[in-house]
Amino acid sequence: MEVMYMVYSGRYTRPNLHLLLLIILQFDLRTVEAVWPLPQTFTSSTERYSLYSQAFYFGYGRQSAAQHGCSVLDDAFKRYFPLIFPDYTHAYDFQRFVSGRPFTVEVSVDHDDCESYPKEDSSERYNLTVSAGHASLNAETVWGAIRGLETFSQLVYQDDFGSYFVNKTEIEDFPRFQFRGILLDTSRHFLPVQAILKTLDAMAYSKFNVFHWHIVDDPSFPYQSSTFPDLSSKGAFRPMTHIYTQSDVRRVISHARLRGIRVLPEFDSPSHTQSWGKGQSDLLTPCYKGGAPSGTFGPVNPALSSTYQFMARLFKEVSSVFPDSYIHLGGDEVDFSCWKSNPDVRAFMQKMGFGTDFTKLEAFYIESIVNITSALNRTSIVWQDVFDNHERVDHSMFSCRTLTVKLLGSNENKFCK
Repeated sequence: MEVMYMVYSGRYTRPNLHLLLLIILQFDLRTVEAVWPLPQTFTSSTERYSLYSQAFYFGYGRQSAAQHGCSVLDDAFKRYFPLIFPDYTHAYDFQRFVSGRPFTVEVSVDHDDCESYPKEDSSERYNLTVSAGHASLNAETVWGAIRGLETFSQLVYQDDFGSYFVNKTEIEDFPRFQFRGILLDTSRHFLPVQAILKTLDAMAYSKFNVFHWHIVDDPSFPYQSSTFPDLSSKGAFRPMTHIYTQSDVRRVISHARLRGIRVLPEFDSPSHTQSWGKGQSDLLTPCYKGGAPSGTFGPVNPALSSTYQFMARLFKEVSSVFPDSYIHLGGDEVDFSCWKSNPDVRAFMQKMGFGTDFTKLEAFYIESIVNITSALNRTSIVWQDVFDNHERVDHSMFSCRTLTVKLLGSNENKFCK
């Protein structure tokens, strides 16, 4: 810390009397290290530069593959301007009256993927250099550029007088983990679309890149299917208010895309499907007690061909609505008691040569659903139960990378060694 003493001489008011004004200004010369997550390499200097909202610009490098009109970056420029200058009341304008020393953030990317969606292997690497009047942000893709813009916004700070500054900085960064996700369960606890959008904003601030949307489960089926509208009209908590329309889903996906976030939908079965049965007859297994139907229902009925016909149509729709190449199929916490009580299920098992091993029946069901999604050019994700409980699962149906993603909570990939 340096202390500067400034002495101002006043006009004489009487002989041999000086009016002295002593002002002590303290300048906090510091480096800025509050970037989250911490970049791979980060060098910050105490040299700092003033920023003025009326003279601050985002721009594209001359050699950048993306230029003005790039939906992802143009939107990011408008979004980050008020984040950098929170007390600026006007929307970001590419053409503004210059007041103060200009500062430009110049963005260059190697690939024009402005209209695409982030993928599992999308590069998020970027380099950021901040110097006097200029910041240079270089990335392989627009997704890396978005991460760099988030970093730059975190470098800007205000002093006690409200002035904005950014320090001289050199950063090279890339994610340590390719899959950085947050799961929201909107079946047990319905969340308004606006709450989901705010969650996506918060994810972008911390550079998360996967929104795992556990959209349906036992308690409710809020996804409004165009193919099977009864699923939500009969399975949602409130079919007029507690649903996600096709327009709502598109809005969430679009909001996520502009922040470099994939939307991974989960439609969990054969268990966790009680709400499904309200809108789709003969889907769930009737449970028996004392040789007669008890009036209750268990997991999806794996013995009926109509089950797989329904699933094929549902996942065809899901794959057309959600652009990500991955679909989460669940597969966890299957209670066999209802299957064991049902005479038709037991007869099907004998026909298939499963004997009394219900793990083989579950494996048969999972394999059938995986085959359906594979035919739709989608890679399936399942919970670890599928691998822990079943020796018969054909692990070749899953890529090693997919399996690693699947074992949420373990870095070990026991099936790819």
